[in-house]
Amino acid sequence: MSIRIDILSVVPRLLESPLNESILKRAQEKGLAEIVVHDIRDYTHDKHHIVDEPPYGGGAGMILKPEPIFECIESLAAQRTYDEIIYVTADGEQFTQRMANQFSLAANIIILCGHYKGIDDRIRQKLITREISIGDYVLTGGELAGLVMTDAILRLVPGVIGDGESALTDSFQDGLLDCPHYTRPPEFRGMKIPDVLLSGNHKDIALWREEQRKARTAERRRDLMEKKKEQ
Repeated sequence: MSIRIDILSVVPRLLESPLNESILKRAQEKGLAEIVVHDIRDYTHDKHHIVDEPPYGGGAGMILKPEPIFECIESLAAQRTYDEIIYVTADGEQFTQRMANQFSLAANIIILCGHYKGIDDRIRQKLITREISIGDYVLTGGELAGLVMTDAILRLVPGVIGDGESALTDSFQDGLLDCPHYTRPPEFRGMKIPDVLLSGNHKDIALWREEQRKARTAERRRDLMEKKKEQ
């Protein structure tokens, strides 16, 4: 299984380094993912490669024009079928681990990174299938948010992470936060790790970890505990 993610941006160089490091780099080297970055300016036809205009009706900020984005997405869609065409925007639905799980099963995804004040709304009406936000705050552009989503998605693709169980036990996978973790030495600066982790009793360790996950979630994210109770 492999996945292709096309990322559309007006500042593509912002994406270069993260996409060529760590998990994202290994996913591509293994042939499990193909990440293609597209410069929206390449789809303009004027001498200055203008991608933005002031909004009709006045007001602050600049808006990304529809023509180059339509041309880029329609060009890509003519070559393959996309499961989702995602616009990263502050007013989108909140990105979750459940979404990452769903998207990791897709074959082809487009992520459109907004910039400036946003994009011409006709793009949203005609082309976009999902509008997603990574949090209740505003970024200069959608590139960083797009990278966050790409990382969260690709690490779930089978084979990307050497230890597949690691991704399945991450925070949020079953609605709870992760438990505390320790490594050697067993005592450091007077701080000892819990005795149960040294017991060798895997059943007791599993129970301890589950209890810790529930306790940490109840302490830090009561909203998650409430959702868990409702399920």
